[in-house]
Amino acid sequence: MARTTTYTQFIALAPERLWAVIVDPARWPRWNPAVTAVRLHGEPAVGVRGDYLPSGTVSAAVHGRLAKPFAIAEFVPGRTLTIAQPEPFGEMRISWTLTARDGGTDLTQRIALTGASAPLYWQVVGARLQTEARVCFARLAMLAGIVPADRALRVVIAGGSGALGRNIAADLTCRGLRVTLLTRRKDPGLPFEQVVWDGRSVGDWVAALRNPGPTAVINLAGKLVDCRPTAANVAELRRSRVDSTAALVAASKSLDRPIDRWIQASTTAIWSDAGEIRCTETTPLPDGLPQMTGVAEPWERAFEGANAEHWTILRTSIVLDPDSPALQRLCDLTRAGLGGRVGPGDQWFSWIHVEDWLALVRAALGLDPRVRLPDGILVAATDFPVRNRELMATLRRHLRRPPAPPTPAALLKIGAVFLRTDAALGLTGRHATSEVLPHTEFRFRYPSLDEALGDLLPH
Repeated sequence: MARTTTYTQFIALAPERLWAVIVDPARWPRWNPAVTAVRLHGEPAVGVRGDYLPSGTVSAAVHGRLAKPFAIAEFVPGRTLTIAQPEPFGEMRISWTLTARDGGTDLTQRIALTGASAPLYWQVVGARLQTEARVCFARLAMLAGIVPADRALRVVIAGGSGALGRNIAADLTCRGLRVTLLTRRKDPGLPFEQVVWDGRSVGDWVAALRNPGPTAVINLAGKLVDCRPTAANVAELRRSRVDSTAALVAASKSLDRPIDRWIQASTTAIWSDAGEIRCTETTPLPDGLPQMTGVAEPWERAFEGANAEHWTILRTSIVLDPDSPALQRLCDLTRAGLGGRVGPGDQWFSWIHVEDWLALVRAALGLDPRVRLPDGILVAATDFPVRNRELMATLRRHLRRPPAPPTPAALLKIGAVFLRTDAALGLTGRHATSEVLPHTEFRFRYPSLDEALGDLLPH
């Protein structure tokens, strides 16, 4: 059996700058917190051995007691480093490859476990090593000396400590931009500049918006929707979004000049359970403001009056990312034998690969010279939504699970109570696509669900 994952990130540094960090294994713990210590027994070369200790009490104890020294299996100076770590009944290989391109380097990390112990050691060690790979690459870029240019764009991300915020912060940092997170509590584990705010009122944090150079705002702030649909929770979902947006808008009005670029988060769930309606940027909202619309519509309305030169309201569908709770929960259920259709199975599932979402954000920030997006509402979803039954069948195929019985709606509602989530997240859906993007030069890197899961899931 085997488990393999591959990640590639562009970093705006020459390959030799990055190679100086990668070729020094002792610096590995400084850019990947899943590693506690590394010691090489000689100068880097094929066959040279070394020892490493993973972080985590259980992982360190198991690895420290059972693992043999690793060996450098491939060494091409300035290009590739591969280490092979023997495991009981298997092997783990980690490789880093540098590929020069205009303006910097593509850094590719590949983790592969083989042998009978691969599934176990993937859970114990492998999955931890690849967690938040993009943030790890941002740390690596900082160690390699990446420094933003004097007139580099300053991007202020509200809600930047969440999964999407961390991804875009890391991606922009690797590209040489200045990044500041607005957060209620600083996270010492994040390598980005962090400014504390309360998400409700204008305060000293406004100084982060006052910069001599160009400034952008990405507002992702808001409570996670994965919660019980009680009146109190729905009110908090709405309040956390509306209040934070209103505070940012009020702050923008106090500035001497407009924000250059503003990306305001929203969601395709604004159409609630849309049935067979084909939703695009111009599709009217449902009457009566049901639960999902009742959160998203006032969220967007709170953005009115923002002092911004260019702006995008990004109605994002489900973002597929290995670190996201949505994909993790779907995979866990499928592995547990609950990978059948949910409820009727005909509900639409609109989605976007995290790499395509990041590319859309960069385009909205004006960072992609090939793509010019008009101001206004933009649906962030691929052109190929799938029905729930196709989603679950594709997951089963990629996770190598046999056909599974359907999950009745009543059973899902009971399970949602114990999981403290909302059954509507699985029982409702919408067919959302963009009618704006086809008229631009933007192209999805992962247009189909099969391509997306093939990239995201261990294979």
